[in-house]
Amino acid sequence: MPDPLGELRDALLASPTQPSPHLVHLDVNREVRTGVPEVVLASGKDAATLLMITQTLLDERGRAIISRVGSTKLRALQQQFTEYRVEEYPRARMVVIKRPDFLPRPTGGRVGIVTAGTSDAGSAEQAQVLAEEMGCATSVIYDVGVAGLHRLVQPLQRFLDDQIDVIIVAAGMDGALPSVVAGLVDVPVIGLPTSTGYGLGGRGISALLSMLQSCVPGLTVVNADTGVGAGGSAALIANGAAAARNQTESANGQNPSAA
Repeated sequence: MPDPLGELRDALLASPTQPSPHLVHLDVNREVRTGVPEVVLASGKDAATLLMITQTLLDERGRAIISRVGSTKLRALQQQFTEYRVEEYPRARMVVIKRPDFLPRPTGGRVGIVTAGTSDAGSAEQAQVLAEEMGCATSVIYDVGVAGLHRLVQPLQRFLDDQIDVIIVAAGMDGALPSVVAGLVDVPVIGLPTSTGYGLGGRGISALLSMLQSCVPGLTVVNADTGVGAGGSAALIANGAAAARNQTESANGQNPSAA
């Protein structure tokens, strides 16, 4: 059986060593251990440190996923990694850099993403990027908030027809849409509050508190603007559902699907 605590146990039992002079201690095996890859937060890091971390992840894992990338650091990454595949996601402020030989591994997981407004798209697309990097297929519905709730009906029905495994709902302002969606579907729903709004509470506080106080049992909520957290959680759920489907299909003598 897999031993998820083996790495921690070995580290705790190892002989004491001198403190490392290095500023960064990368968790390069995180995806193997937890199913969620390490995502490098670019903000707060100088360019030299960011480039070193990125190179290490490329050497060890073949891919580096970077969030909160500003224009100056984006240029530094572009200039440094000209021989790699650099995938840019401007609205999400994310960059994914891959070795030329890196191959994605589709899992068969299906993640649906809904935004209340177009202003919520940046956080939603953070979730989309990470879910896709974790092997999931994603579908996105934009701008179907509660001010015009009729816009939600047909797209949400498509999600149900496509047998989506989990739905992320990104909303700012009053943050009402995740509760609405969670009250209509029989799959897990993750509320993603965004810092979209006016005045008091307009930095995601009102949306976050509204989702936490939802009347709908089972609505899961991440912190404001935490698209990476929502995407990672959704992909874990979807990948677990896909693994169960494949196991059932194998037991029934069918070919497991991975799409």
